[in-house]
Amino acid sequence: LSGMILGLHIGTKPEEIYRALIEGTAFGMRRIFENYAEYGIMVESLGAAGGIAQKDEMLMQIYADVLNRPIAVSKATQAGALGSAVYAAVAGGLYPTVTDAADAMAAKAERVYTPDPMAVDAYEGLYRRYRELHDRFGGIS
Repeated sequence: LSGMILGLHIGTKPEEIYRALIEGTAFGMRRIFENYAEYGIMVESLGAAGGIAQKDEMLMQIYADVLNRPIAVSKATQAGALGSAVYAAVAGGLYPTVTDAADAMAAKAERVYTPDPMAVDAYEGLYRRYRELHDRFGGIS
């Protein structure tokens, strides 16, 4: 796919471009979830860990609003290492299943971002425009 930012003008501020980039990636994820749904895979909620999920509240709220799904952010700062430890605990016989190990070892949610109904409504119209541009310029006939 190619990319574009529609509506730029001489007065566009850097923070507006930053927000547009976040919204664009959130719209892209929504499109992916819609594609999953077309094949019977429903995404009800999301989990996020480490890095930007713990540092950028605005980004996480935009994702929750665009996706219209709650997003739980884990307390784990090293989710990859924790996942490896879960599998190692099962391989070492400390837990019988990955689910049991994860339930015992995984860090609980630090914060849950819930969709704001007013923002969800506002993003619906913007998403329809995104889909038009995505389909027109993204190589989909």
